[in-house]
Amino acid sequence: MSRFPLLRAGCALSALCLAFPVLAEEAAAPDQAYHDDAKSDIVVTALIPRRQGDILSGTSVLTGEKLVRDLRPSIGETLARQPGVSATSFGPNASRPILRGFQGERVRILTDGIGSFDVSNTSVDHAVAINPLTADRIEVLRGPAALLYGSSAIGGVVNVIDSRIPRRVPDEPIHVDGIATYGSAANERTLSGEVEAPIAQNFVVHVDGSWTKTDDLRTGGYILSKPMRAIAAQSDDAEIREDGQWKGKLPNTAAETWEVAGGFAYVGTGGNLGVSVSHSENRYGVPSRIDVAEDHDHEGEDHDHDEPGHTHEDVTLSMKQTRADLRGEVATGGGFLDSIRLRAGWAQYQHQEIEPTGEVGTTFKNQSMESRLEFIQARQGGWDGAFGAQFFTRRFEAVGEEKFLPRNETNQLGVFTLQSLDLGDTRIEAGGRFEHTDLSAVADEDLFTAGGRRNFNALSGSLGISQAVMPGWRVGLNLSRSERAPSAEELFARGNHAGTQAFELGNADFNKEKSWGVEGTLRGQGTGYSVSFSAYHNWFDGYIYDSIVDDSVCQAANGGAELEFPCYAYNQADARYYGFEAEGNVKLAQLGGYAINLDGVADYVRATIKGSGPAPRIPPLRLLGGIEAQGERITARAEVEHVFEQNRIAATETPTDGFTLVNASLAFKPFKGNDRTTLMLSANNIFDVEARRHASVLKDFAPLAGRDIRVTARFSL
Repeated sequence: MSRFPLLRAGCALSALCLAFPVLAEEAAAPDQAYHDDAKSDIVVTALIPRRQGDILSGTSVLTGEKLVRDLRPSIGETLARQPGVSATSFGPNASRPILRGFQGERVRILTDGIGSFDVSNTSVDHAVAINPLTADRIEVLRGPAALLYGSSAIGGVVNVIDSRIPRRVPDEPIHVDGIATYGSAANERTLSGEVEAPIAQNFVVHVDGSWTKTDDLRTGGYILSKPMRAIAAQSDDAEIREDGQWKGKLPNTAAETWEVAGGFAYVGTGGNLGVSVSHSENRYGVPSRIDVAEDHDHEGEDHDHDEPGHTHEDVTLSMKQTRADLRGEVATGGGFLDSIRLRAGWAQYQHQEIEPTGEVGTTFKNQSMESRLEFIQARQGGWDGAFGAQFFTRRFEAVGEEKFLPRNETNQLGVFTLQSLDLGDTRIEAGGRFEHTDLSAVADEDLFTAGGRRNFNALSGSLGISQAVMPGWRVGLNLSRSERAPSAEELFARGNHAGTQAFELGNADFNKEKSWGVEGTLRGQGTGYSVSFSAYHNWFDGYIYDSIVDDSVCQAANGGAELEFPCYAYNQADARYYGFEAEGNVKLAQLGGYAINLDGVADYVRATIKGSGPAPRIPPLRLLGGIEAQGERITARAEVEHVFEQNRIAATETPTDGFTLVNASLAFKPFKGNDRTTLMLSANNIFDVEARRHASVLKDFAPLAGRDIRVTARFSL
């Protein structure tokens, strides 16, 4: 079978770490103080580390004080203020980033360059198994550059970079970092800390741990959206009419998460090699849809509206993951290659969906491994580049009454390259990736599926050019062609899925998804200002999407049995996405020791599926502006975010009202010369408005947080 060559190739890729030459004996001298944050404008996810202004696609880097201010328990909510980024917002605990309107299979979530090894791509109620509390920095790549991390990254890549495998030797006997947060909207309590210490010449040990506990989220305004309230108001059932006027806390959104990890590394002048092991557990509630469309029997439900725990068949998810990681880099001494990098990881993942009775309804299991080997070329005049190979395998199984997928396996092997030529005012960049994917599913009588196997070869590439038009200003143009193999979910889904409240039906005969893309960029900077603008357009052939169809289609696939939920089938059709992102800041004045800065973000995306109309869950136009007084020890900031209404909707959606959030923060650095120790007070959604993200499938039933006063202490010793 075809998977065996892939497995052998993947094992060989991982085993190359054993062939690394002996690293030099003396530790590399750090290029900056150990306590300092890494340079915020260097993007290491770009394969060849580049300054943001030199990358031919949209990028964002969140680090330092900005990361502390935006940090939330989920990666989606942490990044939601970045240009081109929204979030799935399936309650406060399961929120995955959405890039340029793309989500799920079209966005890769990485930790230090390889996957998160969870099942967050299979359903919006499944949380990402990456804890933002462990992040030193988070990088977001949007557009063609992200394809170097997999053909499924057409929307982009989110890379969470931590220090579990140390890259540097502390310049002190022991180094301690920590963060503690309290947030009022969910009574959020967070503690996180890490310790690093040199234990011998060139050897470093790392230990970290974190804990977060939240209560049910307090929202601003009504729990139900305006269209749902209108339906509830017409009901003959008094309890449904009462539900329509429900305000306050969003039930079943409490959570408790903890994580521990340890790492060990050798760091020398010739390179580094290290490993880490981590274990995390996350128990969180998932908000439910409230049935207001028709009268229903409330018998047996906890229906006391005087209690904050009022529920409608609330489900709790209990997630566990054990993970092992390896990273190595060796300098080759010049010539054609500058260095060789290896990154590999393995994880055992499981989560159980627990019914209100305490019984386990469905268990999801996932075992994954990924290896990535990169060869970084030495710069030859104006030419540099990199090439490499990547292997990924996933074995997925769902057991229980609401499994919607048969047991399946995915094996994927890719090779890639990025080459760049710098001619001074003109820069040319080309990238390519070939990927072979093997997917198989076993026969399952419960799902009325005979199983099957599919193989795909996908070829993706991009060609870009940027030109200096005046000092500090460059324009760029990037053309890309991408191909994506369907996922196991898109091919083999066949069953009731409580998380999405749908009977999901895949199609094992799907072809590859293909697209052309063009992106233009404009970047400029000078004394006291910087500007970045990206506009993009993607044309899809065989775009895979889900839409509601007649119940008879799913009933036939379900052996004629009655459906618990509406019938949603995956389809293929041509589609078109286009939009823009803009970001800028300017120094308005210098008042004593304080610089007064003004910054702003704008983004917009429009998506259409041929023969169907607007694509579902597309974020509307958004504007965000802030003013900041930045001093050496104190930074004060106020910002306003306005999200416009979304009336361009798919047939199965309701419109979403616009909203305006006003936020403010005050940060104080108590120790001169230590930028990593910060005390911060912030107020978010100050006017306690009702806010909903159109990209969320649960937006009619689960608004965003109301007023949230947050106190955060970040320290470094």
